[in-house]
Amino acid sequence: MNITEVTTQVGAHRKRRRVGRGEGSGWGKTSGRGHKGQGARSGGTQGGRLIGEGGVFPLFRRLPKVGFNNKNFRTEYQIVNLADLESRFESGGHVTAAALAEIGLIRDAKGPVKVLGDGEIKKKLVVEAERFSAQAAAKIEACGGTLKRLGPQPKKKFIKRPKPAPVKTEGKAEGGAKDAGAKDETEAPKKAKAKKKPEAEGQAGGGKEKKKEKKPD
Repeated sequence: MNITEVTTQVGAHRKRRRVGRGEGSGWGKTSGRGHKGQGARSGGTQGGRLIGEGGVFPLFRRLPKVGFNNKNFRTEYQIVNLADLESRFESGGHVTAAALAEIGLIRDAKGPVKVLGDGEIKKKLVVEAERFSAQAAAKIEACGGTLKRLGPQPKKKFIKRPKPAPVKTEGKAEGGAKDAGAKDETEAPKKAKAKKKPEAEGQAGGGKEKKKEKKPD
């Protein structure tokens, strides 16, 4: 007996299953793969089974593709925070992608880098990156640091400004008042004429009645 055998937990190390070693071994003939089919072939259990439907036209090809998808050609930035720059670089240092990859803050020295404003920075650094968050840029410049933006920068989105309200001049207002007064003056005689019409009709009606009275005589 060995001390390593005493401290080993039961079942921690299982023996490798040897298949295809005769029917007496318990794993002979088909070796646990069953009979003919995809599962009996080599590579039948690797990939394709999640989306495969057994020869039927798959669902993901039957459904229409709608909308925009940026997954295949989007730009993925390597993130670095100000707290990391404060702890890993000395004051007056030059922060580049190669320097970040050398100390292990990013994986790819040729990939794009984005600096975020998590943490505080008090050291004066020269930082080179493709993108800076607004908070990170403000903090670096506040302590006397320098920003160097690499590559093409995104264009600012066009903001549609509301049109200014039309300004009313005094002349137009006076002219409008005059026009309103003239309308009132023209409307007054019309009303007077309308009142005179019923009187004339009454006189005409009275004459007709007198004529009717004279007929019996």
